[in-house]
Amino acid sequence: MKRVMAVDVMRGLAIVLMVLVNNPGSWQWVYWPLLHAKWHGLTPTDLVFPFFVFIMGVALAIGSSSARHPAKTNGVYLSIIKRSAILFALGIFLSLFYVNTLDPNFSWLNDRLFSMRIMGVLQRLALVYLVTAFIVYRWGKVAHYLMLVVAIGGYWAAMAWLPYTDNQGNHYMGLWEFGNSLSAWLDNSIFGAKHVYYPNAQPFAFDPEGMLSTLPAVGTCLFGVIAGQWLMLKQSALMRCGLLTGVGVAVTVVGLILSLWVPINKALWSPSYTVLSAGLAMLLLGTLVFVLDIKRYQAWAKPFVVAGANSIVFFMLSGIIARLLLMIPVAGVTLKTWLFEQVFLPLASPSLASLLFACSFLLLCYCPVYLMYRKQCFLRI
Repeated sequence: MKRVMAVDVMRGLAIVLMVLVNNPGSWQWVYWPLLHAKWHGLTPTDLVFPFFVFIMGVALAIGSSSARHPAKTNGVYLSIIKRSAILFALGIFLSLFYVNTLDPNFSWLNDRLFSMRIMGVLQRLALVYLVTAFIVYRWGKVAHYLMLVVAIGGYWAAMAWLPYTDNQGNHYMGLWEFGNSLSAWLDNSIFGAKHVYYPNAQPFAFDPEGMLSTLPAVGTCLFGVIAGQWLMLKQSALMRCGLLTGVGVAVTVVGLILSLWVPINKALWSPSYTVLSAGLAMLLLGTLVFVLDIKRYQAWAKPFVVAGANSIVFFMLSGIIARLLLMIPVAGVTLKTWLFEQVFLPLASPSLASLLFACSFLLLCYCPVYLMYRKQCFLRI
């Protein structure tokens, strides 16, 4: 099949936005579209991660179409496990890669290793890829739809109907609150308060990339798998674009209707959030197919193709550089704080200066990825 440029561009767009929103000059000065919703609700930033998960599913569908021969099955499964393990290990590396050089009492063993956050962005990607890839290679297309329903519906049923209890003996069921949901209870039970993103949440410490909420994230990836299968249909590009766009509108509406009963919430990857973000991802992919692969307006998209070609490298570089900026001390503060206050803050208002810092950081991370692309060096995991 001829390569679909829209897939490469959407992957690159997602990783570029991910790096941009994760690295403002100061978290005190950020324009609201570049922030996550405080709890329930949706901002443009809340769509970045599910869009990346969605396009991972699209790529998985396209890649698997040429690797289904039975003789390859065992090798494929081993490759899936290997890739997932590497992704998870990279996430753990980023979790451990930090030393607070400004605190003389900081202990890497106690404050980092023994308090390591287990889950994270790459860890979730690893688990989602592991489960989705096995579904794709093990079962046919009808099963993909069924497993999509199971992933989202099963998660909703568990969150709505399974009771849980706190340490004081209070019983809960069906809550979608900060620190009080079945998902939070499970994270607290499995990982403990020291190993999650929100260790002080009450009554349960939890992680926004937690275990139970990974299940609907698999649903997001399966939405991408189904969209990828549509992209490979033998109809014209315009027909495929129309299918993606039409279904995208319908799925978006369903997500909005679901939000009347279940809140839109990224941290819990709620069913309404899962469906709504998948519908919007389909709309974006359909739009990109029309612009790039039908109308052939492609010149503007080259930077995103470059970024997407080594997306995990891009993400790892951003994580490492961001931590180095926090570890290098300058004049009693971190290098990041010094650069923001001394270089960017005099140039503009605080919010604009923070955005300029983020854009500069993005460019810094982009340069090595661009050089890799020029040399046709692609690190595949």
